[in-house]
Amino acid sequence: MTVVTHVLPEGADLAAARASLGEHLSLRAGRATSSITTFYDTFDGRLHAAGVTLHHAGGKLVLTAREDGAELAAAESTAAKRLFDRDLPDALRERLAPEIEMRALLPVARLRVQTLPVAVLNEDAKTVARLTLAASTTGAHGRVTASAVRGYERELDRVVAVLADTLALPEATVPLVDEAIVAAGGDPAGTSAKLNLALNPEDPANVAAATVFTRLVEVIRENVPGTFEDVDSEFLHDFRVAVRRTRSLQRQFKNIYPSERLEHFRTEFKRLQAETGDLRDMDVYLLDFDDLQASLPEKMRADLEPLRGVIETRRARALTSTRRALRAKRTTEALADWEQFVTSRRPADRTVKDLASHRITRVYRKMVKEGSAIDDDSPAEALHDLRKVGKELRYLLEFFASLYPPEVIKPFVKTLKGLQDQLGRFQDREVQANALRELAPALKDAPHTVMAMGVLVERFMQEEIAARAEFADRFEAFASKAQRDIVKEHFG
Repeated sequence: MTVVTHVLPEGADLAAARASLGEHLSLRAGRATSSITTFYDTFDGRLHAAGVTLHHAGGKLVLTAREDGAELAAAESTAAKRLFDRDLPDALRERLAPEIEMRALLPVARLRVQTLPVAVLNEDAKTVARLTLAASTTGAHGRVTASAVRGYERELDRVVAVLADTLALPEATVPLVDEAIVAAGGDPAGTSAKLNLALNPEDPANVAAATVFTRLVEVIRENVPGTFEDVDSEFLHDFRVAVRRTRSLQRQFKNIYPSERLEHFRTEFKRLQAETGDLRDMDVYLLDFDDLQASLPEKMRADLEPLRGVIETRRARALTSTRRALRAKRTTEALADWEQFVTSRRPADRTVKDLASHRITRVYRKMVKEGSAIDDDSPAEALHDLRKVGKELRYLLEFFASLYPPEVIKPFVKTLKGLQDQLGRFQDREVQANALRELAPALKDAPHTVMAMGVLVERFMQEEIAARAEFADRFEAFASKAQRDIVKEHFG
């Protein structure tokens, strides 16, 4: 169904809008209603990116298309401060679960909206189009939405002509939710943890590094409140990724800073990583729990449930420790001092592109050398160490992607990611197996649970073996002569 929305003049109320339209169209108004409309999205704007809008009004959750406001799904529901996919009615969960994944839907704007439904009539007093007049008392411009009635689709053109030409009402170019979020000081696209940096290749290395470090501190700070309030697990994930990236760049660019002061900050960021690690581990176990449970034979699935309780108990303790670390004066001072430290250096002699190219080349060659030495008899630690070096290279490519042609960076990252994914599966299965072994003593009074955990451990070990078998092919692509030539040409 075609839906068209135009913006009412600033300050126009429902009565004035209806009177203005009534001068050019035959109308029959319904009953005006007033309600609170609450718009939802994830912190990082996943619904915005998916082209949909979710709002609650009049006891219903309604999903609409951003482009034209057409209703996609609706269901009765109460308003909530936080919604996960499991909290959504079936009609909405089916559409939104793949988009939001583990993130919580949060109120991003709230408006008091007065709404008036209006029928547009023809000379026989039959309804040929429908209008919805909406006026907000909280800052956003009012709107008139016109929709066609089946069998009278051409009448909509006449209505739109009155709106656009006769009354000169501009067509709405952004959804109401965007206007409301901007009015509240937010960004309709959400708060991204991506770096999105555009660096000047001729900038001194430490000036460019300061740009990267400052952005990373910004990401860390943006994710502290959501982590502290335990909104969803992705806040801590993004917090830790930004800390890990900071530590990586500290290692790669260590020669442009005074070593003693830099070592102090390296210690502080290492502490942040360590003090939030247990909570992240428990989050990962809980995020994977349903899939692990479903992978068991059906008769064993319920036996695993006591493990969930153990994980949740440990998570509660880990959350307390993480909150203590986040609110510590030491943490806030470390972030402030670090930001001041990196932005107050005198310009270095070396350009950022020169130093970035040097580091990318060195780390790539280190990976090739270490990976080439791995064979079927190499210990697991050799693959774990290679994965760590791969992370260093991945971060360098992410930090400094804007300095190189996309046609060079994108294939390089793709090849590296293929190797990283394989190394990650190998290590993750080992870590998961060890974690279950470590948790088993807490369940000594639940033998059936321990037995189910044993089945999972056995499967993890088999998957670990399978992941290791993929290494040679993945590494061959990464270390091929063609890839080495590209690195030499563009970075060496």
